[in-house]
Amino acid sequence: MPLDLNSDLGEGFGPWQMGDDAAMLDIVTSANIACGFHAGDPSIMRRTCELAVEKGVRIGAHVGYRDLAGFGRREITMDPAELRDEVLYQIGSLGAFAKAAGDRVRYVKPHGALYHSASRERRFADAVLAAMVDYDPELALLGPAGSELAHAAEAAKVRFVGEGFADRAYTPAGTLAKRGLPGAVLDTDAAVAQAVSIAMSGCARTVDGSGEVAVQAASLCVHGDTPAAVEMARLIRTALDEVGVPVEPFV
Repeated sequence: MPLDLNSDLGEGFGPWQMGDDAAMLDIVTSANIACGFHAGDPSIMRRTCELAVEKGVRIGAHVGYRDLAGFGRREITMDPAELRDEVLYQIGSLGAFAKAAGDRVRYVKPHGALYHSASRERRFADAVLAAMVDYDPELALLGPAGSELAHAAEAAKVRFVGEGFADRAYTPAGTLAKRGLPGAVLDTDAAVAQAVSIAMSGCARTVDGSGEVAVQAASLCVHGDTPAAVEMARLIRTALDEVGVPVEPFV
């Protein structure tokens, strides 16, 4: 089965840059572009959309909590209706730049703390889906299989795409290990091995070494802020080619 390769991009702010987006866009098939709440600004959003269109990479809205100082990795307690409106605002903002670049937003992927809170709690998942349906019911949702995001997408009749992570370790419960834990962020060799394992057998080793956990994924993520992210993504794509897994966008 074909596998999509995605990355979180456009995560600079003003003169400050994170990662090499241009190089990553030569490798991945889908770009989760920051929408200004956890990272990114209008000029970066425009530039990243233009590069994505130029290179034939699909554009996704990487929506998060309004938390520039914490890079969207701090959970914020908020009313689901307010969350719906903030997600809609972000999708619409990126949609304007995608349109100006000659394409459109094709999917949504929550970022950081919102990814985790909406995966656990249905009320937040429903808020994300409500924003997506308000903007465009044809949008796809990228997230962890079996999560509340997946259940909410099914209820809203929105296409859901399961995501796996090449560069992050998993707990025995199937969730991502917290970044502060030893071994939570994988090095290049481990990430390549995990990408191939997810692609070929649908499983990944657990961070504690106790065994394996199922990972149902039609798309694999390599974080743009991971050390040596570009080389990691390039080696992952090469490894997938070598085992006969086509790398193609899911939308």
